Amino acid sequence: MKAFGSGKVWRVTLCTCLIMAGWATIALGGSKDTPLKGISPEKVADYVHSIIEADRTVYTTHVVNRMKEKGIVQTDEHWEQQNALPLPAQFLQRAGRLVAERGSGIRYRLISLWPIYRRNAPATEFEREGLEAVTANPDMPHRGVVRSGKKEYFQTIYPDRAVTKACVDCHNTHPLSPKRDFALDNVMGGIVITIPLE
Repeated sequence: MKAFGSGKVWRVTLCTCLIMAGWATIALGGSKDTPLKGISPEKVADYVHSIIEADRTVYTTHVVNRMKEKGIVQTDEHWEQQNALPLPAQFLQRAGRLVAERGSGIRYRLISLWPIYRRNAPATEFEREGLEAVTANPDMPHRGVVRSGKKEYFQTIYPDRAVTKACVDCHNTHPLSPKRDFALDNVMGGIVITIPLE
């Protein structure tokens, strides 16, 4: 099967991410010519999260599900080798890497207490506590200031819920999954957004 529009999807996502990273950099750092100076990191993180969630929802419902229903192309964990679409989690992770590579300082990634791959586990105690907090109370993001070397960062962890049956089925049947009883709307992990404080 041919991967319909996958090049367009990546270009649109890259543009969205670059615009988002650029805007957030201006908002946080401010410039002499902008009235956006002084926006709180909490507000910037919420803006960034809104865009991430909207992009992934559109990708999942209007690209992945639609292409699958029409039999045009499937999603596959090994999408690059299989001529398929990336899974929604892979889409988010790849977009996060693109944003990080642009050098704005903003980073985001998907993490979980039950990761299929170890690289998606919490990297710090703050991330572990945040995942536990958003699992217990998904209506409240976990926020705080963290330090790496001599730099401080504002970090927010938002709950990542199972929004489609495909999310649930993938995690419940994957041979490396440590948890196999997810249901729709369960918190499966978190989206962690890290913003530099200067």
